[in-house]
Amino acid sequence: MSRRLPLHALVLAGGAGERFWPASRRRRPKPLLEVVGGESLLEATVSRASRFAAPERTWIVCGREHAREIRRVSGLPGSRVLIEPRRRNTAMAVAWAALRIRAEDPDALIAVLPADHYVPDARAFADAIRRAARAARDAGVLVTLGVRPTRPDTSYGYIQEGPPAGRGHPGLRRVRRFVEKPDPSRARRFLRQGGYRWNAGVFVWSAQTLLEEIEVCAPKLHRALAPLRRAPRARRADVLERAYRLAPSLPIDVAVMERSQRVWTLPVEFSWTDVGTWASLAEELGVGRAGRAGKKDRTRGAGNRVIAGDVLIRDARNNLVWGEKRLVALLGVDGLAVVDTGDVILITKLDRSPDVRRLVSELESTGRVDLI
Repeated sequence: MSRRLPLHALVLAGGAGERFWPASRRRRPKPLLEVVGGESLLEATVSRASRFAAPERTWIVCGREHAREIRRVSGLPGSRVLIEPRRRNTAMAVAWAALRIRAEDPDALIAVLPADHYVPDARAFADAIRRAARAARDAGVLVTLGVRPTRPDTSYGYIQEGPPAGRGHPGLRRVRRFVEKPDPSRARRFLRQGGYRWNAGVFVWSAQTLLEEIEVCAPKLHRALAPLRRAPRARRADVLERAYRLAPSLPIDVAVMERSQRVWTLPVEFSWTDVGTWASLAEELGVGRAGRAGKKDRTRGAGNRVIAGDVLIRDARNNLVWGEKRLVALLGVDGLAVVDTGDVILITKLDRSPDVRRLVSELESTGRVDLI
């Protein structure tokens, strides 16, 4: 079926990954880290994309500072790595890529994949992308994958499922609304009620449909794209810089998905994490449970997981540890993330790890940018 679908993969690799500090830094962003499975998150994403998109139909959007390393790691031709002149969040990134892809393939369907997700079942993921692509092509809709929530996580956006999309698209549902990062009580209520899914940030649409919805839902972004619409394949830096300077800095969820009347969701059941926080990684690796560590991880009993490093654990439970050169020793502690990167040691309760970005903001405000 993938041969009959003009399906392109668009990998977004421009995020800062502040909640995954101190492992994720400006000089070494999260997509380039080897977190699980012996390969970087970017490599794993490109590998998943290869199941439904040929190399010439795989694209990456990234910043200038990491472009060389991303080209090397991904193995993609230089023409398939689109380099942003400045950060403008995901709305501008996917809009520019859609224009560029449509110029080569007017019927293109695009699967948008963040570069820092972990999905163990690559086959199920590819099957879901193909199902979503058929709906996007046949019904002219924007499809988002909805992941079954496993905890009342407040760092994810939620999708409230609406009615079934129709007989021709079994399993897909219309989206009733998006809820952006609810407080803990609302998140707990969503889990009790059912009918809510985590918004995985994985989208499938045709380039044409997305650009139509940008015109309707995000007029400022549509106007900023004007110089690129006139010359979508142009390589002039000043044209791209002008477009990015005018573009609003918004995620595609806020700019388009929350406003469009053409949004469906495909509920999926496979395991997924955005590796957004140390807590989400800990759950995926089975902290507190036995037998779920990845290839590089080592179980030290009592629900602990060691990602890397020389670690000694005694009488400690349910901890996640990332070490580098020196010994990390844990004694009598419970529910911690301990991350030693050589120049920084982070120690936090796992349930507080979403707040790590506050430390990054404080370091930036005090001028300690060498540590972020």
